[in-house]
Order: sequence, then structure tokens, then C-alpha cells
Amino acid sequence: MNFDANRAQAAQQMQETFVAGLQQAMTAFGGAQPFGTAGMPPGFPPMDLSAFKQAQPAIGFDAARLRQIQQNYLEEVTALWNQSIQAGSAIPAASDRRFSAEAWNDNPVSKFSAATYLLNARTLMSLAEAVEGDAKTKARVRFAVEQWMAASAPSNFLALNAEAQKKAIESHGESIGKGIKNLLHDLKQGHVSMTDESVFEIGKNVATTEGAVVFENEFFQLLEYKPLTAKVYEKPFLLVPPCINKFYILDLQPDNSLIRYAVSQGHRTFVVSWRNPDESMAGKNWDDYIEHAAIKAIEVVQEITGAKTINTLGFCVGGTILATALAVLAARGQKPAASATLLTSFLDFTDTGILDIFIDETSVKYREAEMGQGGLLKGQDLASTFSFLRPNDLVWNYVVGNYLKGETPPPFDLLYWNSDSTNLPGPFYAWYLRNTYFENNLVKPGKTVVCGQKVDLGKVDIPVYVYGSREDHIVPIGGAYASTQHLPGKKRFVMGASGHIAGVINPPAKKKRSYWTNDKLPANKFPAAQAEWLKSASEHPGSWWTDWSDWLKGHAGKQIAAPKAYGSRKHKTIEAAPGRYVKVKA
Repeated sequence: MNFDANRAQAAQQMQETFVAGLQQAMTAFGGAQPFGTAGMPPGFPPMDLSAFKQAQPAIGFDAARLRQIQQNYLEEVTALWNQSIQAGSAIPAASDRRFSAEAWNDNPVSKFSAATYLLNARTLMSLAEAVEGDAKTKARVRFAVEQWMAASAPSNFLALNAEAQKKAIESHGESIGKGIKNLLHDLKQGHVSMTDESVFEIGKNVATTEGAVVFENEFFQLLEYKPLTAKVYEKPFLLVPPCINKFYILDLQPDNSLIRYAVSQGHRTFVVSWRNPDESMAGKNWDDYIEHAAIKAIEVVQEITGAKTINTLGFCVGGTILATALAVLAARGQKPAASATLLTSFLDFTDTGILDIFIDETSVKYREAEMGQGGLLKGQDLASTFSFLRPNDLVWNYVVGNYLKGETPPPFDLLYWNSDSTNLPGPFYAWYLRNTYFENNLVKPGKTVVCGQKVDLGKVDIPVYVYGSREDHIVPIGGAYASTQHLPGKKRFVMGASGHIAGVINPPAKKKRSYWTNDKLPANKFPAAQAEWLKSASEHPGSWWTDWSDWLKGHAGKQIAAPKAYGSRKHKTIEAAPGRYVKVKA
């Protein structure tokens, strides 16, 4: 091969090819076409990528970096070509797990296609990093390239996937038949199967902690759990999970249930189980969820227990809802919470990580026009967006396994929960986008009016336990930490290992992972940046649950005899936990 052509011309061609392909990728991810245009099997719901519908800014490159990238690419592709014509085995085995099976190494054509793909992927990501522009433009380019490369991997195509071909031959075509069956099943259910969903049943082998529904309205059911100790703390404990998911992520199995753990520690425990919205809730907004759900749940727990103050916990969006509700109550002169725990929650939306690329004036106005006055955001649309934040792990891995190899994914309770999506009322969603992710109004005292009250987090003057996960891609650790800068009460911040879910659901008995605390800083003095806090923090093996439990007991009051029945005279048992609402499918 002759690579002595004019390099300036080659660099220009490389730039033009990259930009043209990038624009094509962004168009495909703009939500105007079904996933089939972006490599996804047709019939699957579109991702919520409306931000890409707007005209993309002109993309330029640093000339010196572009020349270096081109030179590196030509050298590497020359070396790869020379290795391939010498002998297929001369190409090093790929370390990428998508191509690590023996079949890829044994098939020279597949081995070369994998090596070529990986070289192209590295080069394209280098080009993405060389793009000149503002931070959001660069992030959008990186994201589009990542999606493009994830979708175009040779492992995703039967004609190139040596491992799938080998399995088809060995099974005499049975794997292909099973793959087609799996594809038809997933098209019918509307999402890619991540686990064998037929194995699980809510209330039978997930969400099994014993309890009862003691209140319900059109927004939520309130669950009370049976005490596991002879005495309980006098201040009850209310958990507010995210309304974009089912509550049972906190109660998957007895050995990894945060709910059961709280009960076993002697807390009289209540949990909000959100209703999965249908068309009757299409007009509900953020105010409704604060007034008729979070605030109402607090009131009912107080009525049932007779407690003047209760301990509270909010997880993810549930933490945002809880903090907003407490701010509204503070503006009304009420202080019902003795403490609050915020798990991987945003109050300050300055650092939203990769999700920032979806949010701008155009995308927010689009959602407001589409559903700001009514409508539903389908749960599967939102779930697809979150899955494509990690496309190789949460999308293409299952496309290859289910359809090309004809495999049935093994049972996994967390992935069953992950596939059990929920809808959101359009007005709620539109308000949330503008006032949190886009304008970040919750941390601006008096800027936002909720339930007739100006929101000021500075009035939520209670002890707060703030937890963030180090590798969280939904609520980055800096975003979780930022809450320490806006809540005036005595605070404790803890960082756990792993991500948004695995970091939270980490029971002590598993003896896995680790967490960090910092008791070296002056009392309640938190530096502005999480990185500064981490410099003097100490790492501890195991689960953060024990640290949190010790902290919560310090705010729970004295111990009293455990109740012998659920609810109260006013709030009688409606049905056994986990209740009807959590079983409704989107």
C-alpha cells in the first residue's frame, strides 16, 4: 500500500468524512426516526434525544492535532494491513471483551474486522477529543461518536460475529431460531430483555418484606412494614423513592433490602409506593407530587404514629422531591422532619454529567410544547435513554446475546427491576426539566414557587446525611456532594464505591466495596468541591449502611414498644404489601 499521498489532502478528507458521519449519527439520534435508522432493531421506542434535533454548530479541529491523529492512523493501519497479509495470527488478540472469545481469534476475517473496528474507534474518539468548541458541543460530539461506534461494532452483525457463527454451526441452526424467537418476543414487549423476566413476580420473590398498605390516593400508596424487633425508635422513618422507578429497588431480596435493614435496626418504617401514571394523571404537575404525595405521606406517618417529627430519606429524584417538600413546609412554618437522608440525589444541578447534553432551551421548549399542558412520558422512552448512556453494557450486549446467539439472559433481580419502567405525567416532567436540569432554580432562594411557597433550601435547617456514589453516571459524585453547599443544618457526607444503584444497594453482610468519610474537617465546614473533601477523607472497607445506621439512630429518639398492628383507627390496613400500585405495568 502507498501512503505517500499528500497528507494535507488526506487530513482534509478525514475531517470531511468524520463531520459527515457525525452529522448523520446526530440526525439518527434526533428522535425523528425509529431506532432502525441507528442500527437498533425496528419497532423499539425512540430515545429521548430531542436535543439533537436542533441545527448542530459548525465543527472545527485543531490543525496540529488533526495532522497527528492522521499520521498515527496511517501508521497503525499500515501495520495492521502488513500483519494481516503475513498471517492472520500475526494480528494480536483483541482485549475488548466483545471480541475476546476464541472464535474471533480463530477466524482471520473476523479477527481482522475486529482489529480494524477497534483502530477506527480509537481514531474517531481521538477526532472527537480534537473538536474545537464549547464544553457542551464537545460532550455531544463524544456521545454521538460513542453511540455510533457502539452500534457499528462487528459483533452486532451475524455476518461478522465469529462467535455467533460458531454457535449456529454447532447447534445446527438452533441458536438462530431461538434468536428470532427472542427478537419477536422483545418486539412484542417493547424492550430488549436483560434478564429472564418470567422468573420474577412482585410480592413473591421480589418486594417481599412483610407489611401493609395503610393509605392510598391517586398518587401513591403508603406502606408500613412489620417490626422485626420488640422495640422501635419513637421517631418513625419514611422513605421516598424515585417516581421514575418502582420502589422495590430498595426491597429486592431479603439479603439486599435497605427497607428490611432499616426495619431490623429498630425503625418503624414507611415507604411511598408511587402509582404508575395513566391517562387519568396526564395533567398532574410538580406541585401535585409535592403537595399530594410527599407532604401527604409525611402527614399520614405523623397521624398514624402520633410523632411530632419523623426521620426521612429520599433516593435519586425522591431526594429532590423530599427536599422540595421540606422547603415548602418550612415556608409554611412547619418542621416535621427530625432528619433527612439524601441518596444519590440532585438539589444543585450544576454538575449533571452526561445528561447535560440532552438539555438546552430548544429541547426544554420542545417538551413543554409537546406535553407541558398534558400527556405522558412513556416509561420505556426514559428507560431507553438511560440504557444508552452505557450502550455496550445495557443494549448491544443483550442484542448480541439474545438475537445473534439465541441465549436467554440469566435471572437477575436488579435487571428485572430495571426493565419494570414507569410513566411520568407530562407537566411534571416539563417543569422538572426547566426548573432543575436547565435553570437550576431549586438552589436559588425564592426563585421557584411550589405549592404557593417560595422555595428556599436554606430554611431546611435539619441534620442531613448526604450519600453519593463514586462512579455514578446519573448523579455524578460532584452533583450529589453539592447538596452540602445549600443545606444549613449539621451534615454528614459519605461517598460509596460503584455506581448509581450498586453503590446504594450494598448490604453489610456481602462485605463488598468500600466507602469514604471525612471527620478531619472543621465541624460542618465543607469545601466547595468534592475533590477537596476527598483529599483528607478516609476509606473504610464494606458497606456505608452501618455508618448511616449509626447516624440515624442518633436522631431517632428513645425506644418504645413495637406496634402490634398496622396503621391506626383512621388509617386502616387496605391490603398486604407491596400493594397494587407497584404491580401496574407502564
